[in-house]
Amino acid sequence: MNWNKTKIQINNGEFVEAQAPVIVSASRSTDIPAFYSDWFFQRLKEGYVKWKNPFNGVPLYVSFQNTRLIVFWSKNHKPMMKHLDYLNEKDINYYFQFTLNDYDAEKLEPQVPNVQSRIETFIELSEKIGKEKVIWRFDPLILTDKIGVDELLRKIENIGDQLKNHTNKLVFSFADIKTYKKVQNNLKSNSIYYQEFNERTMTEFAASLQHLNENWHFELATCAEQIPLEKYGIEHNKCVDDDLIIKLFSHDKVLMDFLGVKIIPPDMFNPEGSIEKKRNNKDKGQRQHCGCIISKDVGEYNTCPHLCEYCYANASKQIALKNWDLHKQDRNNAMIKGE
Repeated sequence: MNWNKTKIQINNGEFVEAQAPVIVSASRSTDIPAFYSDWFFQRLKEGYVKWKNPFNGVPLYVSFQNTRLIVFWSKNHKPMMKHLDYLNEKDINYYFQFTLNDYDAEKLEPQVPNVQSRIETFIELSEKIGKEKVIWRFDPLILTDKIGVDELLRKIENIGDQLKNHTNKLVFSFADIKTYKKVQNNLKSNSIYYQEFNERTMTEFAASLQHLNENWHFELATCAEQIPLEKYGIEHNKCVDDDLIIKLFSHDKVLMDFLGVKIIPPDMFNPEGSIEKKRNNKDKGQRQHCGCIISKDVGEYNTCPHLCEYCYANASKQIALKNWDLHKQDRNNAMIKGE
């Protein structure tokens, strides 16, 4: 996808070329809501961020002038709550991917607030903006010598019972540790003895989750997983989801036009009205089994201070903390890392 290009004036008075995305992801690469929400909303007010391509190191500017939707990803959305009124005032659409795992006892997420406090934040957010805009993720599911399938299910049941009236959807993924060498190294260096999921443990988990869901009635979906689990009522997810966007924000004509969606209003021959999707918006830059549609992610790798043991986005804890310190030294910089 080639986003519309525009010219913007940056803080030093220089005019530069910038991408101008309609949908912004904030962010798969780091936890912007938990650690960088003040920075992000300052950048939103100033109209742009500076972002560095993680593959070639080339910086570019991203303008918010065309932005109609922001998808927020976080393990702790508490720091975001004070900023929601600004989004509403500016008529910017949004929804939240809320990763709510329970690895407290195992200390796999050492800097994440305890699970009960995050459940309370989830419920507070849901009651403020509507449960359809807050999606629960248990991501990733990880097996170790201390966590088996039954223990994962017990953890999920505890959370699900408390969220049953506060979200419509549960998304999960199976930790694919062998794919990420740095994750393997991080786990081994911290004496965490992981096990890879296989087809048997995946289907065992799926069958039991289907049974638990008889109480919750969530939509169930996997994130970027190949294995078909439809027989257990589990679909393949789109985290940046055009179907959800149409359902929530069909009133936004600019957003619908961007998605290639035509809203046909009700008439005497079609009393319910209808929706026509005229193109496939899948993001070809994502992993093969990722269903997300096109968006521009404005986060940066190696900047998340949650320091989760299984993290794929930090090369090391030391680098992440160094970059967090750089950010704190220059919180008004156009880049997260303050370069």
